[in-house]
Amino acid sequence: MTLPEPGDAAVESAAAFPPPNDDLQRLWTPHRMVYVGGQDKPKDATASSCPFCAIDSADDERRLVVARGATCFAILNLYPYNPGHLMVLPYRHVSGYVDLTEAETVELAHLTQTAIRTLARVYRPGGYNLGMNQGEVAGAGIAAHLHQHVVPRWQGDANFLPVVARTKAVPELLADTRARLAAAWPADEPAEAPGEDPLEEPS
Repeated sequence: MTLPEPGDAAVESAAAFPPPNDDLQRLWTPHRMVYVGGQDKPKDATASSCPFCAIDSADDERRLVVARGATCFAILNLYPYNPGHLMVLPYRHVSGYVDLTEAETVELAHLTQTAIRTLARVYRPGGYNLGMNQGEVAGAGIAAHLHQHVVPRWQGDANFLPVVARTKAVPELLADTRARLAAAWPADEPAEAPGEDPLEEPS
């Protein structure tokens, strides 16, 4: 087989692929197919199958962990709605918000506030969506491990792509988003090891 010379390569027009009566423009997002196919979704509700529980602190950069506290941590959503879409969650494998300990409840709220302040410095969004989906019927993708979404929003970000085509264009690589947010995260955040109770009085 003889390969064409660099100057001989033919570029076919995308307009020739669909039928003549199809005038739709297409934004190809093949990376989304792994999510549709079920990649990264746990096989069952146990901690051993949970992708959140499998994140080792030595692997934070690759696994997109932005910051860690004593009982909770902040991580980027692997399938973001907008740039900077974070999740704040406890280390403990727990599904219900009402099942959080007092320490987890306080730190989850504190890290959520810090996430908003950090996103404001880095991305300057116009607003935020905060929320937890409790249970599969409520839309939780990983229902067995509670996680709170922090989604930055901009005026006009819900254009025709997500509204009509169920497609979202995200203009920044996740590794770059993680690097920017981790660098901007306040250095005075609690540095206790996972499992320590920041509310416990010293003995």
